[in-house]
This record gives sequence, structure tokens and C-alpha cells, in this order.
Amino acid sequence: MTTGHLDSHRHIGRLPEFAFYGGPPIQADVTAKATVAEFIATLDDEGTERALVLPNYGVPIPDAAFDLNPLAIEAAQKDDRVSCGLWVSPKASDAERNDGALALATEHGVKALKTSFLLGGSPTDPDCAEQIDRIFTTAAQHDLVVHVHTSPGAASDIDQIGHLVERYGDDTKIHLVHLGGGMSGHMKLIGGRLFDWIEAGKQVYTDTSWTIGFAPLWLVSEIEKRGIGHDRILFATDAPWGDFAGEHARLAAAAGDGELADHFFHRNFEALYGT
Repeated sequence: MTTGHLDSHRHIGRLPEFAFYGGPPIQADVTAKATVAEFIATLDDEGTERALVLPNYGVPIPDAAFDLNPLAIEAAQKDDRVSCGLWVSPKASDAERNDGALALATEHGVKALKTSFLLGGSPTDPDCAEQIDRIFTTAAQHDLVVHVHTSPGAASDIDQIGHLVERYGDDTKIHLVHLGGGMSGHMKLIGGRLFDWIEAGKQVYTDTSWTIGFAPLWLVSEIEKRGIGHDRILFATDAPWGDFAGEHARLAAAAGDGELADHFFHRNFEALYGT
């Protein structure tokens, strides 16, 4: 058992089978936890001290993720090691679903709102403008963090997601998952944008889930060289889409076992999501 870490980004709930990319129906989230009891047992097995749990998502069926919001809240209210985020959508067609989700923003244990453009829309799509604004302004009003997915290309590319940081980062805490997403995202974020945003006063954070092997080492070297950013990086598994052992080993190897590791695995979580 590995101890001494706080997980800033993992999921709960099983998704239905879906025929991705023209293939047969599949269910790829094989380690997904369908119940709170299973989820808590996994934290125990890992030695995870605290976790932020989010509804599982990824199939283009709107209710699949929205329907898991109560399960995430249940987990947060069942065990004081757990906080949760709520799934919300940037799409105008999900406005009524967002009504229900945002009405839960003041529930005990809610610390974040999670959104993604993987299922449609984009940060610059006029059709999404109203719902995006609702998400970010509601988060600011209730001191919640907005979790935003990043991945290379299309609407989730850091080129696109960066518009949200520029527009809302002064007033809203924004957690960009996956360190910008893939080779291009890592290079854009570590190569300057993350540090530029920090220096500009943006409330921007990121985690190292899904990172390519070189990225955490480069990130640490840039933090040490620039003297900023140590307080903006969080450990995350993204389970069931990432695995605890791999994610933990990769970041621990880059961070070492001193003060920087304490920030990544403990202190930054506590500062952003509470003790």
C-alpha cells in the first residue's frame, strides 16, 4: 500500500456500452466503481487520504453523466475523506439538465463543477456562451473550482480552453486536467502559458494525469527555474481512465520526496479543495 497522497480528480459510476469510432458497443471503463461502497474500498486499498470525485462521463448520452451527480454527492457525504464535483454541460441543449445540476451546488461536500467539450460544443461557440457563463459565474459565486478537460486538437485543445482561462480566470478557480493534454498540450502549457497565466494573476491549476513521461520532469525543471508554479500542480489518477499505480509513480519520480512533492501530493489539494 502506498500512502501519503490526495487525489484531485477521479470518477464514480459505470457508463453504458457505446459503439465508439464505428466499432461494436464496448464498455472500456473496466475499473469503474458503481457504488459508494466500492469507491471507498478502493481509497482504502490505495491508502488515498483525500479525493475529489466526479461523475464518470464519456458517452454521448447526456443523462449518463448528469444522472451520476447524486452518486458523487452521496460519496462526499458518506465519508469525510471525499469531496465531489458536479457534471455540467456547455451545450445549450443541456440547459434544463444544468438547472438541476447547478441547484445542487450548495450541497455539503460539493467543491467543483466539471465540464468538457468532448461531447460537443466549444469555448468559442456562440451556442455555448450562455451555459459556459452560467458554469463559471456560479462557480465564482459559490467558491467552487471549474474542472475542464484538455486533450490535443479540436475543442478541447489548450488553444481553445485557453479562452476560458483568459475570460474567467480572474474570478474563477480553473483546474485544467491532464496538463494541457498530450504532447502539444504539454509543450504549450509547460513551455510558457501556465506560467504566463500565473504571472497575470489567473487562478489556474492543473494535474498530471495522462501525462507523457517526459512532461512531469520538464514541468519540475521549469518550476525550479522560474520560481513559480509549485502551488498550482496536483496529483490525480483520473480513475477509471487512469490508474493509480502509474500516475503516482510518474509524478513521484519527477517530484522526489521533499517540499515539492508535499505541494503536489498534499498541500495544493488542501489549498484548493479544503482540508
